[in-house]
Amino acid sequence: KNRLAQAPPGCFFSADENGFCTDQFVSYFRQYARGGVAINTVGNCTIDINESSDEDGQLRLDDPGCVQPLKYFAEMCESYGSHGSLELTHNGKDTTFERVGHAPYSCSSFIDETERIRAKRLGREPIPTIEMSKEKIRETVEKYATAAMYCKQAGMKMCMIHGAHGNLIAQFASPLYNKRTDEYGGSIENRARFACEILDAVRARVGENFVIEYRISGDEMREGHMRLPETLEFIKYIKDKVDILHVSAGLHDFVDHMRWLLQNYTMDQACISYLAAEVKKAYPELMVATVGSIKSAAMAEEIIAAGRADIVAFNRGLHADFEMPRKYAEGREWEHMPCLRCRCFRMASPHTSKLCSVNPMWGRYKEYPEARLPSAPRKKKVAVIGGGPAGVEAVKWLLQRGHDVTLYEKSGRIGGRVWDGIALPFKKDLRDYLTYMQSFAENCGARVLLNTEATKELLKNEKYDAIIAAVGADPYIPDIPGADKPFVCWAPDAEKAEVECGQNLVIIGGSTVGTEVAINMAMQGKKVTILEMAKDVNLMDTGAGGPLLEMLEQYGIQRFLGWKSLEITESGVIAQNIDTGEKREFKADSVLFAAGMRSRRKAALEFYDCCPATSFYIIGDCAEVGEIRGAVWTAFEAARYI
Repeated sequence: KNRLAQAPPGCFFSADENGFCTDQFVSYFRQYARGGVAINTVGNCTIDINESSDEDGQLRLDDPGCVQPLKYFAEMCESYGSHGSLELTHNGKDTTFERVGHAPYSCSSFIDETERIRAKRLGREPIPTIEMSKEKIRETVEKYATAAMYCKQAGMKMCMIHGAHGNLIAQFASPLYNKRTDEYGGSIENRARFACEILDAVRARVGENFVIEYRISGDEMREGHMRLPETLEFIKYIKDKVDILHVSAGLHDFVDHMRWLLQNYTMDQACISYLAAEVKKAYPELMVATVGSIKSAAMAEEIIAAGRADIVAFNRGLHADFEMPRKYAEGREWEHMPCLRCRCFRMASPHTSKLCSVNPMWGRYKEYPEARLPSAPRKKKVAVIGGGPAGVEAVKWLLQRGHDVTLYEKSGRIGGRVWDGIALPFKKDLRDYLTYMQSFAENCGARVLLNTEATKELLKNEKYDAIIAAVGADPYIPDIPGADKPFVCWAPDAEKAEVECGQNLVIIGGSTVGTEVAINMAMQGKKVTILEMAKDVNLMDTGAGGPLLEMLEQYGIQRFLGWKSLEITESGVIAQNIDTGEKREFKADSVLFAAGMRSRRKAALEFYDCCPATSFYIIGDCAEVGEIRGAVWTAFEAARYI
């Protein structure tokens, strides 16, 4: 347990209007402390709310009034055998004029690309940062020390100093931002001076019996910024001043919008753990923590056993499953819900529900303080029809309610349409989710009937108290001339090699499915063209839009938006530009449809009279075609009141 930590999430859920800890804050973190990590870290806690603020709900650590409310957080964590910790932050350049009413402070005066983008968006001139005077530097150093002292006074035994992701300390360390000519600029030793003074001041204020964790970007992943070799040299100056070095990566800005902070599903799992390994190799005496797309205790075990790090921190992996460490410790790995690395932080706000695609309990700590559904007043006999994501999730929540559950799946395998999306090499997260579905169905204790088609007669004979239909959706094949030709098929069937494709492909449909199939085919050396009737396709909503667009370019995939497919001929597809009316034939020896799905709602309604009418539910794609998130959430909403 002592090897596992919660990486610091932001504060969108936490502070009151004064910037102080709330009951809501404590309840939110209770989920994670109860789940079995040894450290619960709160991200982006500001050392001065009047000059460092970049999100709503930030905890402030510049007022002695913060101490008493924080005691409840510290005590809650300790009650579960965990340590509460706060990430002490000064945003520097990333604090906007609009939030604090003055230009932001930094190591030097400059206008970075993020501010240029922000100014253009807001319709104003870019505002340069204010170079901190030596007096301002000393004042800021003391603010870090005071904030750490408040943590200790609140009963915490550790804190984290945020020196990563381009925040103020990292700005002083940066050869790009730091243009000073005094003792704080120039050489790497001088650029490390600000960090060293902060760490010394914090230690002097909190004493030896207090753990100082320092967060650093092992590599800022952009030319001109701090790269790994210089970071390793920087660490030489701070290593004796810290107890844990937490190695992250990347920058917090608009330009590459935190790709290395919130890795998307196209990136390797544990993709930045090599940075911690390099630090550990260079400084074996250091206690090193790693973070980033590490999704389970099993992955953590591999990293630690290989000597790449001493501590593993999770963030989104715990959002997806608060109890992941506890499940592994108790031999319940089959219950672990894996993170899909999709888009939770694009949805997260105090005004939004459905924050996680796989965990409907995230954010519902008031309604379900134990992160479980209560037992139903009466045990019922319930049928679930369909073994895709919606069906499996319905089974899970029904079992929590204490019901007698039978799952009918007409095929010989659990997974439904998830099988159609796992072919690409980078779809490891989805393959993990498929494994979870299969393992859960095998171990959960419900009656799972594979190769069994539910019929009205069968269900009526069983006399179910409630029925949940999760029969999914069918591929939508547009009714255009030539759609029935032998070289035309549904795109995922080609991706799974269930049909043979030629070398020149046209894919009709350019949303996420069509785009991913196009990339997969292009990776196999095929020439691919995408035709999409919509003039604008928002791939960014997947959380991986940027990388997908980059791969389209990398593999030379032509993408035509605003073109309506009119006919499939023996030599290709005739399409028309919806603006100009121009018609054109796109040559192809195989045509793949990725034009969406059609709900099987009519098929689901066949079972409507097989149980009391008020206890029949339609969920997942057969209710409304969507993603795994929609399947999971409709399953939860149906099951939680049965």
